Amino acid sequence: MKIENPTSRDIADLAGVSQATVSRALRNSPQVRPETRARIQGIAKELNYFVNRNAAGLRTQHSNTIALLLFDETDGTDKKMNLFFWAMLDNITRAAAKLGYDVLVSLQQLTDDWHMEYQASHRADGLILLGYGDYAEYREKLDALAAAHTRFIIWGPIVKDQPGRSFGCDNESGGYQAANHLLALGRRRIAYIGRKRRGSPEHAARYDGYARALLEAGVECDDKLRVPADNSERLGYAAVKELLERGQPFDGLFASTDLIAIGAMRALADNGKTVPGDVSVVGFDDMPLAAHVTPALTTVQQNAEIAGTGLVANLVGLIEGRPIESRLMAPKLIVRDSCGGKARLMPAG
Repeated sequence: MKIENPTSRDIADLAGVSQATVSRALRNSPQVRPETRARIQGIAKELNYFVNRNAAGLRTQHSNTIALLLFDETDGTDKKMNLFFWAMLDNITRAAAKLGYDVLVSLQQLTDDWHMEYQASHRADGLILLGYGDYAEYREKLDALAAAHTRFIIWGPIVKDQPGRSFGCDNESGGYQAANHLLALGRRRIAYIGRKRRGSPEHAARYDGYARALLEAGVECDDKLRVPADNSERLGYAAVKELLERGQPFDGLFASTDLIAIGAMRALADNGKTVPGDVSVVGFDDMPLAAHVTPALTTVQQNAEIAGTGLVANLVGLIEGRPIESRLMAPKLIVRDSCGGKARLMPAG
């Protein structure tokens, strides 16, 4: 078939559909049935038709671009940016490409007025927010985005009355699985290293799951075995040193991130403690490094592929005007060498 300078109207006529359906199909929109989408894309390929994104953007006021705002929590310190987000980045860009969207990645400081720049421009059709920091500090900016009718998805927990939509992990269930695994190994003095303040609701939920597992097992949740720490190997190392200096014995340790857990294991080794012989250790995230440290880290997995795909699909749904609800994905305990032994696991809560 030969058509000079084919248009979307030509494709619509040949496929027996509307131009709007052609536009959605060429963006891989899930609103179009797979068989219809394949037929339209086949016709477009045969006609050697390509979408002029700049022209389409001028007509529709859409940029066909998603902005991924990655917030820098390091504040100039030696803390590493959350490596789990880098694992998500690959999946976000792949998922966006399949739906016909480019991804603009922007590193932001939490203190900057980033919300003003994006809500007042057409640089992107929607925003994905990663690493947003303390809830109390960013809530006002989310309110401003919502007031400007900005389409955005937050990677994180579902918070009551929060503006926008969330896609995240069931952190409470993950914390429960971690502590339950340690209990099933016979560990009874289980330390917790990480945040638990309500301004960081995902970490608070991990602590809540840990505490619930201990309560159900009749084990005291001892504040002397808890040390607050942000996402850093150095701070994980320092937290274990503090635990040891307190003189409180512990045989299990749940760290709220993998980086904290890796620092904690190094501190245990430097102080003559074996992992998992003396202390069994569980982290949270399952970042790529977790499988390659010694001993390999048992951790609660947040599936980066499901996370990236879910964030993009939900945001594109908002952009296309579909009703989207916040939701949480299920975490999965990945058992490796840092725990040792065979656990008799109870069902996750």
